[in-house]
Amino acid sequence: MRSMRIRLDPWPVDIEGGQLGLQRFEGELIDLETPRWAAIPARPIPQRLGTVHVVDGKRRMESRVFIEDDQGEAGMGGFGAFVVGAVDLCPHGTRPARLTDVKAQRLLAHGPGLRVDPYRLSPRDPHTGRLEYRPVPADSADPLAPLHKLQQTMLAAEQQLSHGLATPVPFDETDPREALTSLTLQDGTLRSQNLGGAVVGCVKTMQTLYLPEDRAPLLAQLRPGERTPILHMKYANGTYTRFIWYVRLCEAAFYQHPMSGVMRLEMYAPDEPDFLPPIVREVANISGNLLCRLASKAHKDPRAPQNLIPTAALESAMTRAMGSAELVTRRLRAHIARELGVVA
Repeated sequence: MRSMRIRLDPWPVDIEGGQLGLQRFEGELIDLETPRWAAIPARPIPQRLGTVHVVDGKRRMESRVFIEDDQGEAGMGGFGAFVVGAVDLCPHGTRPARLTDVKAQRLLAHGPGLRVDPYRLSPRDPHTGRLEYRPVPADSADPLAPLHKLQQTMLAAEQQLSHGLATPVPFDETDPREALTSLTLQDGTLRSQNLGGAVVGCVKTMQTLYLPEDRAPLLAQLRPGERTPILHMKYANGTYTRFIWYVRLCEAAFYQHPMSGVMRLEMYAPDEPDFLPPIVREVANISGNLLCRLASKAHKDPRAPQNLIPTAALESAMTRAMGSAELVTRRLRAHIARELGVVA
């Protein structure tokens, strides 16, 4: 008779949801690379792949606001900031990594139908810089609509940056073959439409287990660097199609759940699973070697190994780029006081 066993989720308890969730997937999975469900070893990174970019975004709602325009209309809105940026690194380690495009942008998201001008905060101290909030209409008058608009704007900018840095991926056998020279690793699941680049979504958590019960055990059996075969995934509503595979970054400690150290990777896919682009297969083949090099360590990062070292560095840089939330709030209050002629 088998006894009960309990093992730990490796992530801190203050991270909502943890690393493991195991919700059931409602959709369709199709074998595309091979019908044989077994571990595939990692392959060396080719010399022609000269650049890997790690891209992420961060947003912050700085204040909810009540707006009255010059026509007497009123509504809700919000001051928000976001940053998208990249770490440019050489996968062969021949040059130092560097941060690129890490610059804060600010929005004044407002209810539809309001006439809103750009909101400019000139500093008393020239060293603190000028803040300008670009007006953007939200999709509805819902109180959460400004936050949703900020999130949508950030994700769109993240998409543009990710695909602009990557080698194009042909989705048709008649397209000319282009060698993989630049790859983008994007933190989190892929969103929105495919803009054509070799962009890989690196999903840190397993809130949904996409594999059926007879295939899930392979995740626990993977050794560091090994991956599963590539699958074609389609959500039940048909909205998204993706190529997906799983990679192990490190061994699970004896006290952790057996899928600890495993990450799901995804790339954009056409609706019909009749063609696997060679670049997608090549990315999958090298993903184990690449991600094992970039994986974080538990004594340095509580979300190790899935929170990649470049991602952690980028998160810190993006936080600095947005500035102190407390100081921004003080500047907003001081600006409103000057507009109203109030001594603050």
